[in-house]
Amino acid sequence: MKADKYSYMRLLPILFCFFVMGFVDLVGISSNYVKADLHLSDSQANFFPSLVFFWFLIFSVPTGILMNRIGRKKTVLLSLLVTLISLAIPMFGNSYVIMLTAFSFLGIGNTLMQTSLNPLVSNIISKDKLASTLTFGQFVKAIASFMAPYIAMWGMTSFIPNFGLGWRVLFPIYLIVNLFAIAILLPTPIVEEKTESTSGFKECFSLLSKPFILFCFIGIMCHVGIDVGTNTTAPKILIERLGMTLTDAGFATSLYFIFRTVGCLLGSFILQKLSAKWFLGFSVVLILLAMLGLFVFQTKMLLYLCIAMIGLGNSNVFSIVFSQALFAASDKKNEVSGLMIMGLFGGTIFPLAMGYASDIVGQVGAIAVMTVGAVYLLLYTFKIKS
Repeated sequence: MKADKYSYMRLLPILFCFFVMGFVDLVGISSNYVKADLHLSDSQANFFPSLVFFWFLIFSVPTGILMNRIGRKKTVLLSLLVTLISLAIPMFGNSYVIMLTAFSFLGIGNTLMQTSLNPLVSNIISKDKLASTLTFGQFVKAIASFMAPYIAMWGMTSFIPNFGLGWRVLFPIYLIVNLFAIAILLPTPIVEEKTESTSGFKECFSLLSKPFILFCFIGIMCHVGIDVGTNTTAPKILIERLGMTLTDAGFATSLYFIFRTVGCLLGSFILQKLSAKWFLGFSVVLILLAMLGLFVFQTKMLLYLCIAMIGLGNSNVFSIVFSQALFAASDKKNEVSGLMIMGLFGGTIFPLAMGYASDIVGQVGAIAVMTVGAVYLLLYTFKIKS
């Protein structure tokens, strides 16, 4: 009992790091404010979110190699330091170059964190509880994602002096939280399994020659593709079919995040009782039914229902697929983590394909692209043993 209690005490600083991980989502609301401040075009403003995903492609595998050299905890601390720099930069101005630099550091820091924090959890939590713990971490991360727009709005409307920062007040607020995360993680003792691996890029990418690791990598890409795709396409579907304004249709994105957050919380408990295979199967079927509904439904409430179902279904996919990949190559956790996080680049590939498809046949084309990803996840489910 004491050992379990001790493990959970060590988990608290890591959960705080999951909260910091959610800071990356402030790029969405920030890009809108920067667009208004600097009178940017849509393509210039949209470059900020794309930049974040770009760093996942570049730094994920090198981070896996770095963990072999300095350890997971030190890599997480490094990610917190890089994130700290990214949060400090916008306090000196909001020019295009300043914000570009800030979001570059934010993307790099988040890549370091996502690659190192997930396997670090495996040093504290037992194998049978890893998926549920990672899911709860995603729930904590989602809280930070939710808070960013409201903090920015408060900065624009509050009568409390904020040194002329306006919406940028969210950066010093999150910076203070980041400092606290460093302060509580630094003294926390975490015993990591020793590794004598000297894996380089060739050895890391060679893991993709293992069929199941490749399946997991593509599964991560599909999960993120559906996630980003739903965020961007849901409002467009409502505008196209119901003639809603962008302001009103924007609620669809919030609805998705609400049910995705609820799904993470529920999944953290359900995965302790139900096998990952059956729970993933149920989740993917939920997504597929929702996709089918998006093809045919024409009323607001039914479309909202489908968006909510995708949020619930997609909420636990990442944690399950990631943990399955770690189990499949337990002697190469650092390298596997780097590969899986590189799969987040799917958040760039899917929207591009969806954009081309929707230009040709409307939003049903975008839905079709996401459906392909959901079908793949269903086939992936049959590859899981338990």
